[in-house]
Amino acid sequence: MDLTQGTVDHKIGRAKKMMLWFGIISMVMMFAGLTSAYVVSKNRPDWVGDFVLPASLYWSTLTIMISSLTFIMAKKKIGEGNRSGGTMFLTATLVLAVIFIILQFQSFSEIIAAGYYFTGSESTITTSFIYVVVLAHLAHLAAGIIVLLVIIYNHFKQRYYPGQMLGIELGATFWHFLDILWVYLFVFLYFFR
Repeated sequence: MDLTQGTVDHKIGRAKKMMLWFGIISMVMMFAGLTSAYVVSKNRPDWVGDFVLPASLYWSTLTIMISSLTFIMAKKKIGEGNRSGGTMFLTATLVLAVIFIILQFQSFSEIIAAGYYFTGSESTITTSFIYVVVLAHLAHLAAGIIVLLVIIYNHFKQRYYPGQMLGIELGATFWHFLDILWVYLFVFLYFFR
């Protein structure tokens, strides 16, 4: 396919999709580096091998997976021209994102309550890595929430309709990437203790 062919709107859409994928690839590389460093550090003598992930991390994983489903439904409803259904599912996605963040911070509290600290003289390399990985994901999720808020705003301004879905498609791709990324990180932290 010749990338120089098509209308200006199609060219702009392809360029935006390409930029999104470049961003996603750079995030994959960053988290691959973090998880690689985690694996290498696991051989240190001060590694905490009996660390147990808090229950709130399990619930937050379920929450973000459900948020991906609500985003899929929002995109489907808007694509069908069902504005109220789209609004309902976009709002549900936003609420689930906030719940995910609350559960992530709850997990920090549970880790500290168990006697593990993230920084300072009482911290361990294990908990410091978990702290960095989770906070790095939360920083990217904050970007995802901004994207979601822009999508909700544009939805209320009636900028999405069947045939004009580029913004919501880009946002959905980013959101699903964040979901897959968290599931990967959770599985990684669960199995590499």
